[in-house]
Amino acid sequence: MDPSPNTNEALTETRFSDLKPPLSEDIIEALLRSGPPGFEFCTPVQAATIPLLCSHKDVAVDAATGSGKTLAFVLPLVEILRRSTSYPPKPHQVMGVIISPTRELSTQIYNVAQPFVSTLPNVNSVLLVGGRDVRADMKIIEEEGCNLLIGTPGRLSDIMERMDILDFRNLEILILDEADRLLEMGFQKQVNSIISRLPKQRRTGLFSATQTEGVEEMAKAGLRNPVRVEVRAESKSASLTNSKIPFGLHLEYLVCEADKKSSQLVDLLVRNKNKKLIVYFMTCACVDYWGLVLSKIPALKSISLIPIHGDKKQNARDKALASFTKASSGVLLCTDVAARGLDIPGIDYVVQYDPPQDPKMFNHRVGRTARLGKEGRSIVFLLPEEEDYVEFMRRRGVFCQEKKCSEEASDVIPIIRSLAMKDRAVYEKGKRAFVSFVHGYKEHECSYILRWQSLEIGKLAMGYGLLHVPSMSEVKQKRLSSEGFSPVEGVLKFEDIKFKDKSKEKQRKQNLQAKKEKLEDKKRERDKKNSKKAVNASSATADSKKRKLTGKQRQTIQTAEDEEEMARDYRLLKKLKKGSIEEDDFAKLTGADDF
Repeated sequence: MDPSPNTNEALTETRFSDLKPPLSEDIIEALLRSGPPGFEFCTPVQAATIPLLCSHKDVAVDAATGSGKTLAFVLPLVEILRRSTSYPPKPHQVMGVIISPTRELSTQIYNVAQPFVSTLPNVNSVLLVGGRDVRADMKIIEEEGCNLLIGTPGRLSDIMERMDILDFRNLEILILDEADRLLEMGFQKQVNSIISRLPKQRRTGLFSATQTEGVEEMAKAGLRNPVRVEVRAESKSASLTNSKIPFGLHLEYLVCEADKKSSQLVDLLVRNKNKKLIVYFMTCACVDYWGLVLSKIPALKSISLIPIHGDKKQNARDKALASFTKASSGVLLCTDVAARGLDIPGIDYVVQYDPPQDPKMFNHRVGRTARLGKEGRSIVFLLPEEEDYVEFMRRRGVFCQEKKCSEEASDVIPIIRSLAMKDRAVYEKGKRAFVSFVHGYKEHECSYILRWQSLEIGKLAMGYGLLHVPSMSEVKQKRLSSEGFSPVEGVLKFEDIKFKDKSKEKQRKQNLQAKKEKLEDKKRERDKKNSKKAVNASSATADSKKRKLTGKQRQTIQTAEDEEEMARDYRLLKKLKKGSIEEDDFAKLTGADDF
């Protein structure tokens, strides 16, 4: 019996098995094994691109995020390798290369490709990304061989330069994924280096969510008479036709004061505690801080919070993503390191706590949900002075509906401040996050709307639950007002706040003692120099006067000097008894150690 027709509006009526030239039976079976029900149907970008690449055409693909681009190049790549005259390849004969901008995206592509590459018994694929020992990668290649390279530009170009054993003469296909991002991240040099080592007689696929001038230039340089494939997500609203926003995505914005943002965020997380969310912050330090603070708020105790950002070690990032991907609910706290290309299933809600520095990242962030025709929600938090951002995005084809602040949101600021007073880790991470946010805010590309001079720094510090407004040049020079900040009453000295972690507190005390001793050493050295200068000056004056004084006058001066020396020694003795100075210091200062 013929399978039921496709009911997913984000898919076409074209089955993978209907494509011409036809895909092999092994590929069709792998698709049915690895995909969900209804996976036999193509997305528009897959239906348009796979036949072209399989027909030996170069392609330049411009498609919305979440449109199924990865399979659009993985399936034809496997078919091209299967049909190659060089198949089966020798162990170090490279037949395909896939370049992507980030480690996470490269890893995702590698994992998506494995079920299909495994249908080619004699083809070995290798993942090459930074954050791992390059010598370990080289050893794997030497011992196991490699026919398909998948990785980031830096590591790929490094391996190519180091290893003469790799043979690219029979390379069949090159894929450049997220080409616009490759250029934005400054990988032009590495990409050019890789392409220069590859034969010109090859198939090339260039995939991008946005076509920039740089991408156009790359297409001219690396592709031969490419076929342009442009796919836009359809929209429920006629005014949104050809939008790059995924079908089925409900976009909202929430305007609230800076000192209310954190309370509104906690309220939103509590209301969606059984769902899967991604929350985007401006900086790595912000992710670290809110990851720590939110995990300690009682109302969020039952929610799994997973932080990830670019400053974390690669192994930690991989584990965090794997954990969140497997989870049925939870919250991923992240920077834009997780904004592009990553296909994490089941994201219900995307929360932009801070608008992205680069407005192009807005679409990529919200594109983590409502993928392949599914429903999804997204909300961006805006300060009152940022409300023009809504109109700015509307002119870019992104339409958001206003959402009112929750009146039932509990004030979490007292909780956060209490945490900071009890644990120095919270106190210090909060200051670091706040400062990094202000500095990051100054780097906004649409600074004519998001003006850092308009930041209400006092309210912002309150929203972060800080105990005081950090000392910053922008505040010292009164370019930003701290009005709206309420000091904590009865707080102990900030330097007396201790780490809950005993080992950290021990290290802090050691650092403080070392700093104190260093300052004391500098003071003693300074006093010693000043004393020496004074003695030298006095001696010179005395010698000058001695030549003109009578014997009686010289005797009077000598007596006064002797009395002054005795008084100085007596003062030092009193300090010794009080413990203000050590015996060694007393001996040095009185000259007793000369005997």
